[in-house]
Amino acid sequence: MAGLAIHRQPRQIELDAVPALGISDYTLQLRAEFGLVARVLGRQDYRWDRWSDLSPLDLALGWGPMSDSEVLSEINIAQGGRFYSWRVQQFPIARELIEQHSANMHIIPSSPELLKLLRKAKQGDQLRLSGYLVDVDRADGAYWRTSLRREDTGNGACEIFLVTSADWL
Repeated sequence: MAGLAIHRQPRQIELDAVPALGISDYTLQLRAEFGLVARVLGRQDYRWDRWSDLSPLDLALGWGPMSDSEVLSEINIAQGGRFYSWRVQQFPIARELIEQHSANMHIIPSSPELLKLLRKAKQGDQLRLSGYLVDVDRADGAYWRTSLRREDTGNGACEIFLVTSADWL
């Protein structure tokens, strides 16, 4: 399947009033309604890190040029330690297009059923995900902040995504 698979950009609507949800020892501040159709570039499961009880998996996702099979065949993608990285021998598209059309998302499933479903996601799948970007505060003082921008990179650039619905395309 060559060519662009996902034409749409992620949809984000920042919230004026920032409602909070309590989940176990966590408080989630809803920052933005968020949804996207994306291609799975990779999935990493977590069981033992400091956030794994809340966010047991990360999905590296791509849209636009980062959903194109020909482009992706030239990019080596890896995940680990809550990061997503990529390497190229030669850029198939501009570096900025890679950075602005892909992201590592820390997934907080809104239900056990949704977690079970999302654990089936594999590289190459096309998903429609909806929910909220959230900031997280834990009772012990630890905190985790979401990115609200698609053009950022590096530490702090990941989205923390409370997923409320997921569909395979």
